Amino acid sequence: TSQNIDFLKTVLLHLECHFTWTLLTDDVDLDNLEETICDQIEFLVTKSKITNYNLLAYVKHMRGNSEEALESLQKAEEEVLTTHADEVDRKSLVTWGNYAWVYYHMDKFKEAQSYIGKVERSCKKFSSASRYKIQLPEIYCEQGWSLLKFGGKYYQRAKQCFQKALEEEPNNPEFNSGYAITVYRLENFRTKGSRSEHSSLELLRRAVRLNPNDTFVMSLLALKLQDKNQVEEGEKYIKEALQKTPDLPYLLRYAAKFYRRKGLVDKSLGFLKKALEFTPTSGFLHHQVGVCYRTHLYNMKKATKYPPKEKMEELIRLCIFHFEMVVELKSKFVFAHFDLAKMYAEGNQYKKAEDTFQKVFKMEKLTCEEKQQLHYRYGRFQEFYRKSESEATKQYTEGLKIERDSYERDMCKDALKKLIERRIQRGFADAENFGILGLIHKLNGEKPQAIECYEKALDLDPDNEEYLCALCDIRLSIKG
Repeated sequence: TSQNIDFLKTVLLHLECHFTWTLLTDDVDLDNLEETICDQIEFLVTKSKITNYNLLAYVKHMRGNSEEALESLQKAEEEVLTTHADEVDRKSLVTWGNYAWVYYHMDKFKEAQSYIGKVERSCKKFSSASRYKIQLPEIYCEQGWSLLKFGGKYYQRAKQCFQKALEEEPNNPEFNSGYAITVYRLENFRTKGSRSEHSSLELLRRAVRLNPNDTFVMSLLALKLQDKNQVEEGEKYIKEALQKTPDLPYLLRYAAKFYRRKGLVDKSLGFLKKALEFTPTSGFLHHQVGVCYRTHLYNMKKATKYPPKEKMEELIRLCIFHFEMVVELKSKFVFAHFDLAKMYAEGNQYKKAEDTFQKVFKMEKLTCEEKQQLHYRYGRFQEFYRKSESEATKQYTEGLKIERDSYERDMCKDALKKLIERRIQRGFADAENFGILGLIHKLNGEKPQAIECYEKALDLDPDNEEYLCALCDIRLSIKG
């Protein structure tokens, strides 16, 4: 009856599983996520397969493949029996919750009810205060791993999950790894280009001590040490990891990053090509290969005034090939589009560069930082390749107007300031240029200079409301 179904729905919302953890599919590319999970199941032996099968079931269901979702849950159950035969009740709660949800969505209410029964019996067995829910550290841990996979917006919540798990079991190797990886990711997510925090360093050290065979964590520790200029110690960990798991694609990609940043680009390319043999459709790897070829290209440009034309063209072609692969494989990876557009411009393919930028302008759900970066990159393209200072000015200003303090916004500001100052020096001292310069000084907190610029702008355009308002605001703030 409909009453029973309503009751069932209420109970489902109490279960601890992927369907109640607010994992919004809009925030990820489901194709990519499915591929990543399958790669991890195949290659990452240190990672719990139960966790990955459960998440895979959720992704399959969200893509409309309920039967395949049930197959993944069956594999999760088999994995529990193989690896935790003595703790089936504890280790299966998330899987059972997912089963109940999938069956509910398939209108198989009897089956859904039977899995709810299993959860209820387990909760009773562990004398939980709630009939359908129990606070277990391994459930927090599983939730943490799942949140991590859904990207930057979820990192803070993932961190809290691993913290809760560690409160119960401070020396659990997996919880320590999860926590360290999350803090590492959070630092990189927050501090693109700006002052980096290093609180993950000790956490990664601890995780490596507790997980001597987890070469994935070891490679992150190496990169963190490199960030802190402790390159020799970092390389020691990379070498040890490569001895332990020479064929792990996840390790190879980080080893490649380590050596590229160390300036050994060819060594880096060697690791990336080896990793691509295992996972040929990895957008991440193709991106890294493109970055290596680009590094070669820029190094060649720097080294000589007349770099060999054929070699340059070949490098540009290789960059374009790999960046095109990334854009095809990871259509939501905004920065790869910028990299591709820049390479088209380097190869004088301006129409293709323009089209690539326009694709990003049409994308929905860009973050503030991504929008700022888009205006910055498109402005650079207009200024240096299209030689259109007016369009460049417009783009940098748009990026600046997005009121989110970030590295990207500072880049727009610096590029704009240089461009306007050059224009004024060359005699293009119109009201608009002084107005923009006024805005930049205002944002930098340089009030006297801002006032001076706005006054000059008003001399040239006396009735401009925008400049009048800005000038009043600054003067009032000084008096205040």
